[in-house]
Order: sequence, then C-alpha cells, then structure tokens
Amino acid sequence: MAEAHARHHDYHIVDPSPWPAVVSVFAFVLAAGAVFWMHGQLTSLVMIVGLIGVIYTMCVWWRDIIREAEHQHAHTPVVQLHYRYGMILFIASEVMFFVAWFWAFFDAALFPGEAINYARAEFTGGHWPPNGIETFNPWHLPLLNTLILLTSGTTLTWAHHALVHGDRDSAKWGLWLTVGLGVMFSMLQAYEYSHAEFAFSGNIYGATFFMATGFHGFHVIVGTLFLAVCLGRLYAGHFSPTHHFGFEAAAWYWHFVDVVWLFLFTFIYVWGSSGAPH
Repeated sequence: MAEAHARHHDYHIVDPSPWPAVVSVFAFVLAAGAVFWMHGQLTSLVMIVGLIGVIYTMCVWWRDIIREAEHQHAHTPVVQLHYRYGMILFIASEVMFFVAWFWAFFDAALFPGEAINYARAEFTGGHWPPNGIETFNPWHLPLLNTLILLTSGTTLTWAHHALVHGDRDSAKWGLWLTVGLGVMFSMLQAYEYSHAEFAFSGNIYGATFFMATGFHGFHVIVGTLFLAVCLGRLYAGHFSPTHHFGFEAAAWYWHFVDVVWLFLFTFIYVWGSSGAPH
C-alpha cells in the first residue's frame, strides 16, 4: 500500500489548505475596516481584527510550509527552482511598486510649476523643494542610515556564505548583526521622522517624501522579521548548505531593500533637497 502512494516525480502536490481562503477574508476585513475608519464611519477595531487575522494566518501558513520543507522533504531541487522564479517575480512587482512613488516624486520635482499643493490649492512657487520646506540634511542621519544598511548587506552576505560552507556559528553571528542593524535603522528613521520640519499632509513634498521613505521603512521592518525568523530556524537546526531557500529568499528581499534605499538617498535626500534650507 505504501508503495502505491510513493512519489515518483520531483514535483510537490500541495495538500488542501484553508489558509488562502482565510487570509483573503481577513485581508478584506483589514482593507474595508481601514477605509471606513479613515472616513470616520467605523472604529479602528475592525481594521485591527483584520490585521491580527492576516498576521496569524501568515504565521500558520508559513509554519505549514516549513514543515513541508524540513520534515516532509517536499521541496525538491525542482520545487526550489520554481520558488526562486516566484521570488524573482515578487521582487519585480515590488520594484514597480516603488517606481510609482519615485514617479510621483519626480513628476513634482521636475515640473514644480505644475505640482499643486492640494491642501491649500496653491502651487509650489515654481521651484523644488516648495516654498517654506526645510528639508533634512542628507549628510547627517540619512548618510548614517545608508552606512548601516550597506553594512547589514555585508553581514548578511557573510552569514549566507558561512551557511553555504557549513559554518553555522558564523551564520548565526552574521544574522544577529544583520537583525541588529535593521532594528537600528528603523529606530533612527523613527527619530528622523519625529524631527521633520514638514508634515505628511499640506504639501506635495511631504506627501511624496513620507510615502516613498515610509514604505521603504515598512519593508525594512518586514525584512528584519524575515531574518529574525531565519535566525530562529538556524537555532532550531533548520537549513543545510544545499537546502536553505527560506534564508535565500529573505536575503534577496533584504538586498532589494538595500538597493531601494540607495535610490532614495541619492534622489530624494540629496538631489531632491539641493538648494533648500536644512
């Protein structure tokens, strides 16, 4: 009987799972709750319930995937190759997501005479940054955060290299440093936001600045959580030199976050604030 159910192929036939349907329901509750809450028609409780549901479903869904990889050995080399294709497509979609925010920023910065301050129905004054905007000095905290992210990419590469060569202790140290640097980056960015001389609303500069850098900060937090999970899995005995796609996917995501920040620092912090008071 067992022989009849033996798998004679390299593909993974996924078991029926309730999580795609469950996360869809919670995502709808989260989105609808957020929209109605912003319009003052519901309390934030609906949105919070949806958010908790999405987070819980993500945890149990990934728990099942880890079980498939580590205990059921369902992730064959062919399956891992397809996962890599999927991760590449996901990062490509993230690239286009940030292209939208860069597009909004450049549209206002390159054509300041047409960039309307919708909150006051005024123009930018014909130059960029708009009148009355005091920008961040890019060579203070932004430069420090740039060095922190670049260093975190180095420590993550060290951890990946160590894992590939079977040095699990060095891989743990590299991941500890990367997670710590990610937390440090988020804390410094929160400190920077708290000292901003411009608001999110009321001017096109603040809107584009906080949307672009804020979503990047959100991605840093998500990437830090991914790497923290990988660190926990390392301590749990997961991953091997030839079977560590979860770690590899988190590393790709983190390097993508690094590259996006370089563009943000170059164009929004340095070029976008040139000629304005800091």
